Amino acid sequence: MGFQMIHENYNVFDLQKSLEFYEKALGLHEVRRKEAQDGSFIIVYVSDGKSEFELELTWMRDMKRQYNLGDCEFHLAFRADDYEAAHRLHEEMGCICFENPQMGIYFIQDPDGYWLEIVPASD
Repeated sequence: MGFQMIHENYNVFDLQKSLEFYEKALGLHEVRRKEAQDGSFIIVYVSDGKSEFELELTWMRDMKRQYNLGDCEFHLAFRADDYEAAHRLHEEMGCICFENPQMGIYFIQDPDGYWLEIVPASD
């Protein structure tokens, strides 16, 4: 029996803001969406177009506050083919939330507070 990772879900408060962030910060584009007939939720899958793995962004109509992410001790990691250019873009966007120069990595934070690790291509 085998398993393959196919997606990870993040619940988001403002779907459009999140879609714009993921496209600008990481080049992820919408590949499909599911909308509830009663309008109670929208699920959008975004991808880099290079791997089969997708990020699922779920918006819930009845959520009236930002999500509580606890201690934020979880993250997705992205390998940057041009680490320096990625760092400059994320600096300009003001979304870098933690840097570890000793390890050669940094983290960006999306509009809902999710952390995303950026690593150089050599890792």
